Amino acid sequence: MNKFKKSGVLVALIVVTLTSVSYKSNFFEVAKQIEIYTTLFKELNMYYIDDTNPAELTDSAINKMLQGLDPYTRFYDEQGVENARINAMGEYGGIGAVSSYVDDKLIIIEPHEGSPADKVGIKAGDEIMKVNEVLVKDYKNNAVSSLLQGIPNTKVTMQLKRQDETFEVELTREKIEVNPVPYYTMIDDELGYISFIKFNQKASSEVKRAFEDLKDQGMKKLVLDVRGNLGGLVNEAIEIVNFFIPRDEVVVTTKAKVKKWSDTYKTKKEPIDLEIPIVVLIDGRSASASEILAGSLQDLDRAVIVGERSFGKGLVQRYRKLTYGTQLKLTISKYYTPSGRSIQELDYTNRDENGDVPKFSDRTRNPFKTRNGRTVYDGGGIEPDVKFKKPARTKATEALFKSKAIFDFATKYYYQNPTVSASKEFDISNADYDAFISFLKSDTSSFRTSSELSFEKAMTEARKDAYQAIEKPYNDLLERLKMIKIDQLNANRDEIKSHLKAEIVKRYYYKRGEYINKVHNDKHIREAVDILKDEKKYTKILN
Repeated sequence: MNKFKKSGVLVALIVVTLTSVSYKSNFFEVAKQIEIYTTLFKELNMYYIDDTNPAELTDSAINKMLQGLDPYTRFYDEQGVENARINAMGEYGGIGAVSSYVDDKLIIIEPHEGSPADKVGIKAGDEIMKVNEVLVKDYKNNAVSSLLQGIPNTKVTMQLKRQDETFEVELTREKIEVNPVPYYTMIDDELGYISFIKFNQKASSEVKRAFEDLKDQGMKKLVLDVRGNLGGLVNEAIEIVNFFIPRDEVVVTTKAKVKKWSDTYKTKKEPIDLEIPIVVLIDGRSASASEILAGSLQDLDRAVIVGERSFGKGLVQRYRKLTYGTQLKLTISKYYTPSGRSIQELDYTNRDENGDVPKFSDRTRNPFKTRNGRTVYDGGGIEPDVKFKKPARTKATEALFKSKAIFDFATKYYYQNPTVSASKEFDISNADYDAFISFLKSDTSSFRTSSELSFEKAMTEARKDAYQAIEKPYNDLLERLKMIKIDQLNANRDEIKSHLKAEIVKRYYYKRGEYINKVHNDKHIREAVDILKDEKKYTKILN
């Protein structure tokens, strides 16, 4: 991209904003701001004493401009556009492994079963050192990981590091299909289970295929699991809802600033099953399209919702093409479930003076009625009909789940234990949990709480001012904080063990093994099964 291409991108970005708000904004004021930015950018690049990087300056300007909006309004460069397309399509040419930058290292997070990466023995935890002749350490973004993708049947060479040993592999890229339904099965003679993890363009067809297969096996009741499903395409959610409710029913309504983007979405096809009892499982990571699915089935009294309150994303985004192959994804409307409620949790429009975002659920939540007259509430996500209560996460547990500590322990566990029990039976013993706590104590820097980070920052400043006298009290206090942090984890012991089990069982039995284990041992699934087996209870909840 040449020197001024990215400045053109920003101008295009602002022009999009100008077009969408011209009917209510001062046209001259918007044009004035564009001209100010253009002249400033030109002067800065021509006359500033040191060399400047126009692309980096423009990236900073774009990110700063979007920072005050919601986190879903984002600018995508050409590679980002391609990644978004792949995510929506559900297929790409590549090696079949999830990788991510962790502490400036490109790490294999999960190789897919039967993929090119799996065939040559690549494991989770392997560090990618080189792709073809490109050294990863010379890059600080996803440019290197994108080299792993390419045309099927082409070759790629990788240098990897595992347990302090370096080795090379050559792979042949294949067409990789990301199945939104990684697992479905019959739990018993009558009860079927379908888990799906995203709403890409294959979601409705794959859910339908799984449903029809289970019906052929004798399914009479269904558990639909969208826990951890962050959403995706709204039209796919509507299609899936349509499987279970009649034609011409309202599923979701959107309200936008631009009138043509406001719409009412109804079912358009004949359903495939109006009678089968359904339980939908949700949790705090069920968002967007998952909430449209759960919220509409709840409002229409077509399914019992079980689990934890969902994330609360009631916003709809749309991609807008910009110049030079870039795009802007921006929030264009809010959506409402059939009863008329918005389930948006965070009020990005009314940040406080510190920039913090208030929650709608902290205010009075407004009541709405389902078709059968049950009371449901807006704001704060979808409230389950049968809610699981669990201990609130401590700050230490939140910091742990944001860190790589569980992933690193699972890697260590895998190489220390060549075999484990079958996927159906695997569990984390008390000894395993104690080993994990010992692992954390041996390297407490593997996850840090906000308090620790604040103390460390303060001590760094104190050292600059030559306050060495407080070094020992500081170290004593920091050690005490670390011990308190470890102790706080016990309040969420069961949840931590569940995360550990999921990560470890994947190392031996892939994603399929994780689901097999979950179906046989997960308490939320057991509760769903109990509800479906008790027809009186199921009917009472919906009425």
